[in-house]
Amino acid sequence: MKKRVKNNVYWVGKVDWELRTFHGHEYSTHKGSTYNSYLIQEEKTVLIDTVWTPFAEEFVDNLAKEVDLNKIDFIVINHGEVDHSGALPLLMKNIPDKPIYCTANAVKSLQGQYHQDWNFQIVKTGDKIDIGNGKELIFIEMAMLHWPDSMATYMTHDNILFSNDAFGQHLATEELFNDLVDQCDLFNESIKYYANILNPFSPILRRKLDEITALNLPIEMIATSHGVIWRDNPLQIVEKYAQWANDYQENQIIILYDSMWNGTKLLAEKIAEGIRLADEDVVIKVYNLAKSDENDLITEVFKSKTVVIGSPTIVNGILHSVAGFINLMKGLRFKNKKAAAFGCYGWSGEAVKIINKLMEDAGFEVVSEGYRNQWYPNGDAQKAALEYGRKIARI
Repeated sequence: MKKRVKNNVYWVGKVDWELRTFHGHEYSTHKGSTYNSYLIQEEKTVLIDTVWTPFAEEFVDNLAKEVDLNKIDFIVINHGEVDHSGALPLLMKNIPDKPIYCTANAVKSLQGQYHQDWNFQIVKTGDKIDIGNGKELIFIEMAMLHWPDSMATYMTHDNILFSNDAFGQHLATEELFNDLVDQCDLFNESIKYYANILNPFSPILRRKLDEITALNLPIEMIATSHGVIWRDNPLQIVEKYAQWANDYQENQIIILYDSMWNGTKLLAEKIAEGIRLADEDVVIKVYNLAKSDENDLITEVFKSKTVVIGSPTIVNGILHSVAGFINLMKGLRFKNKKAAAFGCYGWSGEAVKIINKLMEDAGFEVVSEGYRNQWYPNGDAQKAALEYGRKIARI
């Protein structure tokens, strides 16, 4: 069932209430998601994007109930990833000769995934196409936001920016618009989406935001590929992105650890206590890496100014939960964040040194040699950990 977005623009996507992981199992989606496809019915009929492959048959059947598929004049694919293009092969079986407007890199992506030589029409930033009734679609390349093939499409007169993955969030809802959903859910999912998907491309995003601003296009709606459409003050999410893209941090310190026999856990708690004694205003959050959702933790790292990370020494190394999470952080290219390490050991005690090296390689400023304790922390060791927390708070 299509839903009106504005005038002759309709949402024809899919709400996925059951989705719990995305990108395989790389991204947690506790609140599901949507795959947003849009149908424009002006003098020309245009479809913008499709839905994920498992819903292809449902999507094409529903679309055929809303419009004669043969009357679709062309398709716009803003991004070739399968959550956007998955229904395209089935749709093209019905209308094989219809033009597909996309970037040159999107042609490579679509051909590489589906091995079809469809009627591709390559576009670049500033290219336009007349859709009748005085309206045009203007294409804007968005390379590396977040794939090399990404682009956005702007519809004149109605002033809608079909922004693809930018400004989206994984949030299943029957409500189309940002002002109709819980605002805490909306912004929590928006910052999680940015931190886990777009943060590595912040320098590119800053330039792209400037480029979009320079186009001087009035934007009354931002129609994303996932989650809700921004219609109430749509530029509020653009302003948030501008903040998030600028090496974002809040007055927060996060302590992350894993522990074998709770010695490193006790150190984490004492370090947190020391930070609080030294600074009553800073937000302190403590998480066991092995018992927490890594994408939620990435969001907290994104918000933090300092990351304190701990592991006991095991087989002359660190626990794999800690090593894996540091590797995840490295790929997300955080900037302007400090780091410190801690951990217990029984015999050799290399963990703190290893963590320091890994955090430095991940782009963090390591501000201390770290704190390590042999065996389970006694009273003196707990006091030393508390003092270590005080030291971190003052840095």
